[in-house]
Amino acid sequence: MHFTAQIARILDRFSDPRTAFAHCDLPCGVYDPAQARIEAESVKACMEKFNGSDDAVFRERAVFIKEERAELVKHHLWVLWTDYFKPDHLSKYPELHDLFWKATKAAGESKKTNDTAVADRMLESIGEIDRIFWETKKA
Repeated sequence: MHFTAQIARILDRFSDPRTAFAHCDLPCGVYDPAQARIEAESVKACMEKFNGSDDAVFRERAVFIKEERAELVKHHLWVLWTDYFKPDHLSKYPELHDLFWKATKAAGESKKTNDTAVADRMLESIGEIDRIFWETKKA
């Protein structure tokens, strides 16, 4: 490595950190509850596979993947809630807050259980969010 490059690298380590920008710092306007629904369906499928297997290693993998997907459900829902939906949407659809709360709580709960009823509740809430989302897109 060239001496100047080495110095620049060392100085970079001691300089103030650079600011990183997330996806939504420049809203692209591309939102869809389908992302959350697909991850929620994966959570339910992992629960079903866990419940249908006696293989300890397979079950451990199913739990790991289920928990990962449940986090993605929460992420996709929060992006919708914080970046897409606006106060006028909440005025027209006052149930939105409760739907997001129920869906994200079910996603969190699904990390602690393999009861598919929890996944069904999550999918039901996401389905309602999806319905409202597409109604707002028509306006």
